[in-house]
Amino acid sequence: MILKILVQLSRIIVGALFIFSGFVKLVDPIGSQYKFQEYFSEGVLNMEFLVPYALPFAILLIIAEILLGVMILVGYKPKVTVWSLFFITLIFLFLTWYSAYYNKVTDCGCFGDAIKLTPWETFYKNIILIALILLLVIKVAVIKPIFAGKIPKVITFLSLFVFLFIVQHVLTHLPIVDFRAYAIGKNLQEGMQYPADGSIPPVHDFVLENEQEDLAPILLDKEKVMLVIVYNLEKANKEGFAKIKNITDKAIAKGYTVYGVSASFTDDLLAAKKEHNLAFDFLFCDETTLKTMIRANPGIMVLNKGTVTQKKNWVDAEDVEL
Repeated sequence: MILKILVQLSRIIVGALFIFSGFVKLVDPIGSQYKFQEYFSEGVLNMEFLVPYALPFAILLIIAEILLGVMILVGYKPKVTVWSLFFITLIFLFLTWYSAYYNKVTDCGCFGDAIKLTPWETFYKNIILIALILLLVIKVAVIKPIFAGKIPKVITFLSLFVFLFIVQHVLTHLPIVDFRAYAIGKNLQEGMQYPADGSIPPVHDFVLENEQEDLAPILLDKEKVMLVIVYNLEKANKEGFAKIKNITDKAIAKGYTVYGVSASFTDDLLAAKKEHNLAFDFLFCDETTLKTMIRANPGIMVLNKGTVTQKKNWVDAEDVEL
């Protein structure tokens, strides 16, 4: 009796953890893409041939993670589910040990940007998780569907449809939930303040440089600022610049200070400005910082005295309120 209770508790804990972990990444799959690119890089796993496939790999893993969490809770195909949970956790147990032991990846991204864990904290979390899953593997016969008939199957496939819809939505627009320091409502100047423990502030490496100086302090004091984020010009969606031009021209007419921000070469940016007849200049910022600021290329961020008031993918540029 006690063993059955432990199995059901493990089932709930594992299912809830996988759903939570999957959800915080589901709302921002591009963040997971960047993390897998880091894992596949030469300095970590040295599997750079997989870098171009980081996004589909991230989406597949996220969907599998959250769907398996649903399946274990509703009791749909328990044998397949528990063994899948076991092998996925075993893979990440190795990855987190590798990251922690060799100090390769300082944040595994297992909870997206919602919760930050050190590599060793993540490894020990996975040790506990795989112990719970092993109990489910051994006592898989105890795991029964919580609903009769085809209801568990319907819940599973309905969940899959919802998860795929969310992925499509956030890739077309922006993350549904933004856990980063550049989220709407966040003040970047406050984010630059060092915490009491002396750790790195949430907003760091935020510079907006022209050829002479860093304009970030000046722009963060202004009331009406629009930044067009193009973290990498070569990877930017060229169709987006027509909409970018339209909204930036309107913003300038209404008194906004408008700048593009990119990590690309100056000559390439000047050529793009001429090609698309853009009425603003570009400033330089670190590419990683720009990727953190907004999951779009190009994307739009509106500031009011350093507070983020709006963020839009270029697809939704016309929805920016001026």
